[in-house]
Amino acid sequence: MSYLKLDKEQLINLEYALNREILLVNQTGSYINSTLNGCNTRKYHGLLVCPIDNFGGEKHVLLSSLHETVIQNKAEFNLGINRYRGGIYEPNGHKYIHDVKIDNIPVVTYHIGGIILTKERILVENEKQVLTRYTLEEANCPTVLRFKPFLAFRNIHHLSKANLFANTKYKNANNGISLKLYDGYPDVFMQFSKNPDFVPAPDWYYDIEYTKELNRGYEYLEDLFVPGYFELTINKGESIVFSTSTFEPKTVSLKQRFTRETKKRQSCQSFLSSLYNAASQFIICKNNETDIMAGFPWYNSITRQTFISLPGICLALNDLNTCQNVLKNYLKYLNNGFFPDYINDKNPQYNSADAPLWFIWTLQQYLKKKPDPEELWTSYGIAITEILYAYKNSTLKYVGMNNDGLIYAEKSNTALTWMNSYIDSVPVVQRGGLSVEINALWFNAVCFALNLAKMNGDDKFVGQWGNMVEKIEKSFLKTFCHPWHEHLADVVRNGVADWSVRPNMVIAVALDYSPLSIEQKISILGVAKNKLLTSRGMRTLSPDHLKYAGTVEGSLWEREMAMHQGAVWPWLIQFFVEGYIKIHNKGGLPFVEQIIEGFEKDITENCIGTISEMYSGNPPHHAEGAISQAWNIAGIIYATHFIQNFKN
Repeated sequence: MSYLKLDKEQLINLEYALNREILLVNQTGSYINSTLNGCNTRKYHGLLVCPIDNFGGEKHVLLSSLHETVIQNKAEFNLGINRYRGGIYEPNGHKYIHDVKIDNIPVVTYHIGGIILTKERILVENEKQVLTRYTLEEANCPTVLRFKPFLAFRNIHHLSKANLFANTKYKNANNGISLKLYDGYPDVFMQFSKNPDFVPAPDWYYDIEYTKELNRGYEYLEDLFVPGYFELTINKGESIVFSTSTFEPKTVSLKQRFTRETKKRQSCQSFLSSLYNAASQFIICKNNETDIMAGFPWYNSITRQTFISLPGICLALNDLNTCQNVLKNYLKYLNNGFFPDYINDKNPQYNSADAPLWFIWTLQQYLKKKPDPEELWTSYGIAITEILYAYKNSTLKYVGMNNDGLIYAEKSNTALTWMNSYIDSVPVVQRGGLSVEINALWFNAVCFALNLAKMNGDDKFVGQWGNMVEKIEKSFLKTFCHPWHEHLADVVRNGVADWSVRPNMVIAVALDYSPLSIEQKISILGVAKNKLLTSRGMRTLSPDHLKYAGTVEGSLWEREMAMHQGAVWPWLIQFFVEGYIKIHNKGGLPFVEQIIEGFEKDITENCIGTISEMYSGNPPHHAEGAISQAWNIAGIIYATHFIQNFKN
């Protein structure tokens, strides 16, 4: 029995079903994403969406949707659904949906009179292949299934339009056909486990409407190509498997492959196991390199988010090999002590002033799971030293250490911290100067590196850095603390402090090495609890601030303004939970456990089984942004394990 429960009575309700999504991902970076009833509401939706090597590894929608029709005694029942211009739904297959269950794989059950048909869909683990199994559970007379594929062949950020350049010719394949609409794409094979009839009927379907894009102010109408349709008979109790892939599989083994792949999937028996399943979807293996996808559907890997995500995704799951593989992969991109914002960029930019410090923080968490300081210093000591000297010597010019031992980061029209939304190429929140979390991470990194060096007898390193701890500590307290304020300054520039109440100060409370006293930590957490904490994470700005934006909706300008001026980000909750328990010990457990429980409702309200990118700051905290975000899942897993470890 699956932990993830949906309201069966509401499945035919369009508002209920269209606002809940299903996401399946594999290690190639391919995904399946649509709504509960299969009506695509985003340009990012599709049944086979995968990275295409010829286009720089960017993700492309190949098969957008598949409409099934059940035929009995010449009566046709179309199970598909599209929304066309003006809000017209055609056909209306959602009315036949009887149940949707999501455990190790999603299962949709259709009831059409005396017919019961189940549909199970899975993404093959290491291939660009989708398998869908149809089983005719009940039928009182001969039954035919018809399948109509809607093809896009376009980048996920663009939309397809009818044109004369598409190659609409198909080739026969074993138990199916293959097509390639445009040069540069792979052939897409559509095949069955039994031989179907294919009826060529090439046509464009115009003005399919994506409501999510319409509401976000983007282009929202698309034309999709249908090459024809497949038909085959199916008997009561029989199962058939439909495969869509970028290669030609052996159709005789499709049923067996579906069974094998299903057995690999973890069952969602609890909130935590659902998070584990979501976490596994972000791990990508390509060309012998392991990486963490930042989010779905539109993100690739983001260096800062990779390091922040790793402890939750890998360490809490005891998957140390994956953690080590990711860290070693990123070491190849370390350049003069800094990491590029995105390791796959052809023209790398170095605008993540904190990314190297998060790298050291990840090593710190790794050491807790595998307490072998000699091995860690041997493998990463050179990188740690390179990073610290890069800050100390101001390698990047716009990021470096001042005379007080603190780290400044400022670059014209560039956001160098995680609060990096832009409007017209200008950061919404510049935060140039001395930012509180970067300097907290800096203090933590120096202390951690010194202790690691001491454990390994590296006297040279200790001699060079030993006097820095006290200097940084004094400067931090002098710069970010003031007796008139119960919280830390968020950023200080040219001696002028910004006392906006933001969550970055909570990171300084939670770190293992912090310059703050217990009394200061209690005060900071109190302010954060009263002004920033919500049931979905922490606000990026206190509601009593003049620039607070309580909803992430409306135009692109309005959404970008709100992202870091009030929006709630779940990943920050791990630092609040860790800091709160370190201060309040057992007395704080009931409160932080209640915080984590607050997320349980969310995983069946948006994308089933996962956590969205951000939420509006005002109740009821509607989900916004990407439907599944790595550091959010990681943060909640990290916090949950921290609570469990403390209780044990």
